[in-house]
Amino acid sequence: MLLILHTIISLMETAKKVIHQELEEFEKYFREAVKGKGGLLDSILRYIVKRKGKQLRPMFVFLSAKLGGTVNDATYRAASLVELLHTATLVHDDVVDESMERRGFFSINALWKNKIAVLVGDYLLSKGLLLAVNNGDFAALQALSTAVKQMSEGELLQMEKARNLNITEAVYYEIINGKTASLLASACQAGATTTFTDKESIDKMRAFGEKVGMAFQIKDDLFDYGNEDIGKPTGNDIKEKKITLPLIYTLNTCTNTLKKKLIGIVKKNNKTKEEIDFVITQVTAHNGITFATNKMNAFRDEALAILHSFPASEIRNALEELVRYTTDRKY
Repeated sequence: MLLILHTIISLMETAKKVIHQELEEFEKYFREAVKGKGGLLDSILRYIVKRKGKQLRPMFVFLSAKLGGTVNDATYRAASLVELLHTATLVHDDVVDESMERRGFFSINALWKNKIAVLVGDYLLSKGLLLAVNNGDFAALQALSTAVKQMSEGELLQMEKARNLNITEAVYYEIINGKTASLLASACQAGATTTFTDKESIDKMRAFGEKVGMAFQIKDDLFDYGNEDIGKPTGNDIKEKKITLPLIYTLNTCTNTLKKKLIGIVKKNNKTKEEIDFVITQVTAHNGITFATNKMNAFRDEALAILHSFPASEIRNALEELVRYTTDRKY
């Protein structure tokens, strides 16, 4: 297990080494981009900067840009725009989900209540939009604005379908394409627009990011059925009545009697640990985990096929390792 974990961390570190200087410079760009006018707002923004995550999306921005040429000021702005919009959506998501934690820290709404959290999310969104508009980065703005629209559509579609638990495999892909893949697709597209000069390459990088994003979300959904220490309780999606790919496959392949029982458990507002464990056991027994893992790997391989259409280079290798990290990670 330690060897596997070390290998996964090494994959991400290899990509970081290739863009080490860019990531260091990005820290300055991002701190400047989120700066407020003092007081409460700055206190909250400093807290947000302090608890930022692995910065996967900015990494994809920089590597996508470097695949096409030399990183420039527009690339740094694109990475900042991506991170600002992503952070804004996370702040809003925590309010919607009534979540008290994010990445092991208290969420903004837990510390400063919902009204302030919503306003801070709006502020981050506006800062990102102004960063792009004031510098004429309209290609990046178009890409990220599309992502925000698709993310909202994905969330609303999931809520709509969750009422009757009638999510098919096709609908599931539509949901995660909007919720997760659209932002990573836009990150790769935005980075590519700052160095590539041909539309074909930029479109390919968007398609590449979309495939990676699909694999990334399926991996996240698989965590719900495992025993990894990932920062959220196993069975959390089941508790929240979220039907993801492992369960969808099981419901499509099990007996009608078992299907009714599983749906009955998921529909319940107050599920016992025994009921949640029963769902997880049945999903595992009916190869739901295996099916979802195979689909995840298929999206990963489609992303790599697009990536390999570009000439071999250190940057391409770093992107490939980052792609493999998204499916091999343990959290």
